[in-house]
Amino acid sequence: MLDASLGNNFSHNTFVFRGFPELQKHRRLLALPFSASYLSVLLGNSLVVYVIRSVESLHSPMYLLICALCIVDILMVTAIVPKMLLSLLFDRDEISLAGCLTQMFFTHFLSSLESTLLLAMALDRYVAICQPLRYTAIIGSSMFVKLLLFTLVRSGSIMATLVGLAGSLRFCGSNTIQHCYCDHMALVSLACDSTDKSNAAGLAVIVCFVGVDIPLIFLSYMKILSVVLKAAVADEDRWKAFHTCGTHLIVMMCFYLVGSVTFLSHNLNLPIPTDVNTFMGLMYILFPATVNPVIYGVRTKEIRSSFFRIFKHRKKMIKTVKVSPSGKQQA
Repeated sequence: MLDASLGNNFSHNTFVFRGFPELQKHRRLLALPFSASYLSVLLGNSLVVYVIRSVESLHSPMYLLICALCIVDILMVTAIVPKMLLSLLFDRDEISLAGCLTQMFFTHFLSSLESTLLLAMALDRYVAICQPLRYTAIIGSSMFVKLLLFTLVRSGSIMATLVGLAGSLRFCGSNTIQHCYCDHMALVSLACDSTDKSNAAGLAVIVCFVGVDIPLIFLSYMKILSVVLKAAVADEDRWKAFHTCGTHLIVMMCFYLVGSVTFLSHNLNLPIPTDVNTFMGLMYILFPATVNPVIYGVRTKEIRSSFFRIFKHRKKMIKTVKVSPSGKQQA
């Protein structure tokens, strides 16, 4: 009876990642593109953050939101990629339940934070273009405080509930997570208990973020395009507005669409191969973090010109240091 009782109460405390089961023989080769992508994310986003911090004229709401987005991208990718690379390169596949839940919370919390920032950036552009005379009154320090409180309450409470429900489950069957990181449903699908509450919480996440943020972002950009079309501007400026808004929307739709599919694949019993589902789960995080510095940094004139000014200034300083006071080159 004691053995039966222990068996009924048994729950795994350690789990093993198996993200690419069909590519196990080539797992070390998989580390190469993911390492390159991680370095690209770190370099690109850090550079944008450095430029915005260094140039006082960029300390305006729009650029501060871009800076915050870059920081969130760095943190979100760092929450999963280093552990994944250790797994691919050195077969360190194991993770404790506490570590898994911690990674799950930060991954999903930072992802929801990115969604909130994308919404805030869309609304910032809407106010700047559609209501320019009221911009300073609407967008200010008080708005940032309200945005911070809103983000902490919405993202923090929902993700804490999501992780709390997952942590309360028993895992008495397989302890193999079919993913490269602790995705919510990848862990919940291993539970022996009823997962109805966890499934409902997963759907609530989609409704609260995708169902609310996407329509507001889309409406903001549609309103911006409407104002640009009605304004007396050159055709080149109209095309630039279309191109900019279109690029932003495409990246955002990739972020939301791929994220929703991976998040709901277990709930809806979608027949997605493990390798494909794992790749989509990684791209949902890595792709936006990789291209955001290009879209919001390189393609933003003020940030681009500020970067070149800083680069030229550093180059001058290096030349000055190399030349001695007497005007001769140092050895």
